[in-house]
Amino acid sequence: MATTQKLMRAIRVFEFGGPEVLKLRSDVAVPVPQGHQVLIKVHACGVNPVETYIRSGAYSRKPVLPYTPGTDVAGVIESVGDSVSAFKKGDRVFCSNTVSGGYAEFALAADDTVYPLPETLDFRQGAALGIPYFTACRALFHSARVRAGESVLVHGASGGVGLASCQIARAHGLKVLGTAGSEEGKKLVLQNGAHEVFNHKEVNYIDKIEESAGIKQGGVDVIIEMLANKNLSHDLKLLSRGGRVIVVGCRGPIEINPRDTMAKETSIIGVSLFSSTKEEFQQFAGILQAGMEKGWLKPVIGYEYPLEKAAQAHEDIIHRSGKMGKMILVL
Repeated sequence: MATTQKLMRAIRVFEFGGPEVLKLRSDVAVPVPQGHQVLIKVHACGVNPVETYIRSGAYSRKPVLPYTPGTDVAGVIESVGDSVSAFKKGDRVFCSNTVSGGYAEFALAADDTVYPLPETLDFRQGAALGIPYFTACRALFHSARVRAGESVLVHGASGGVGLASCQIARAHGLKVLGTAGSEEGKKLVLQNGAHEVFNHKEVNYIDKIEESAGIKQGGVDVIIEMLANKNLSHDLKLLSRGGRVIVVGCRGPIEINPRDTMAKETSIIGVSLFSSTKEEFQQFAGILQAGMEKGWLKPVIGYEYPLEKAAQAHEDIIHRSGKMGKMILVL
């Protein structure tokens, strides 16, 4: 007797374009895990700026249409493929990537991208771990090669990656400076690891950073940059000798003077999380697991949306000013 295929609700994209191309469908087949795959019943899924670039068709990696967006899923294992031994039905997990897309009631993921979610974090927090925390780890440890005792400026610190960077850097012995665009944002950044925070909407905030970082004495060792098209030129002047700007986010071109890199022999380094090897992902996961055990890793949740409001979430993540924590879809 033929078994009837289970169906689920999921967001589907049939053409590249604006947020309106995100369509909620209720007739999407629930995927079946094969080999080293697991099926996760999704409780929450993170929304990331990169998903808006992919959806618009402006990103270097284009998925085959139609597709379901989303990578940062948290939920419960529903079923596992034949070759999976690390997980079983009922396990609480989060993941750093999906095979079938996370804006859905169920998501398929390779078992080496899935990690246990401790009881100390809820599913909403679990959905805030994937891209933000792994990106922050790659930026700090792989790209910047930070060392305890160095100073780091997180330029745009109140969003998901920014807060993750502050928490991780503080826990690893760095002096942490941050910027945010509101008093509320500044308070949040201070609560999450920054020693000092500056309002990047103030006209003279760069002067204040210079004063604090002691530019005359040396400057900042590392800058984690969320909006390079606006800040990169300033960043180069804030760096210490051998300092490095790590570009995490950028929304367009900027003109800089390469001479600003010469006297102090500074570097501009871009970050692409999915250039990480499996070994690097395991290394980052180890750092995050330790943070969960010790209690310094605490994802901050910003705006929450139901699945049917995914288009609104995509609109807001780009156009709403004053990022505060991680934006998520809740199922």
